[in-house]
Amino acid sequence: MILSDRDIRALLAIGDLVVEPLSGDTVRENGLDLRLGRGFCRFKRSDRVLDPRAPGSPGEFYDCGEEDEIIVGPGEHMLLHTLEYIRLPGYVAGLVNLRSTWARTGIYIPATVVDAGFEGQLTIEVVGSGFPVKLYPGDRFLHLVLVKLQSPAMNPYRGRYQGQRGVRLPKLFAENTG
Repeated sequence: MILSDRDIRALLAIGDLVVEPLSGDTVRENGLDLRLGRGFCRFKRSDRVLDPRAPGSPGEFYDCGEEDEIIVGPGEHMLLHTLEYIRLPGYVAGLVNLRSTWARTGIYIPATVVDAGFEGQLTIEVVGSGFPVKLYPGDRFLHLVLVKLQSPAMNPYRGRYQGQRGVRLPKLFAENTG
């Protein structure tokens, strides 16, 4: 069952769902609009093979930083993050979608599920359009549809990305503490 704005507000009121900071335009008809944070990691072009068993240094594959304006180049892959820190209860999962305004610029994000019990800022992959698109941290960027599970998860999410802030690179990089 997809949660309505009424359901979401009830979960926020009892503290089962946490969204920080929570703006007046965050809760929508059937989900949450999440804003873009300042952090990013650009995927570098390289002939070096990323071996998951011996990945090397993240700097060989990613160029990371923070900006007040983020330009996504044509066909470029980037990791971005949400401004909001969220905490989902063990009986709610999330489906991440790009807000339609941004999808209409040609920007794309792969299908992403936020597991029941997840806590942290979301890291999301963004793929560029046919032309450069400028993004501004603080703008509403993602729509998170919240889905109530038929029963609470037996093993809510407690993985490597729990509690993340900013962009978190793949867990293959042991020194990446993000």
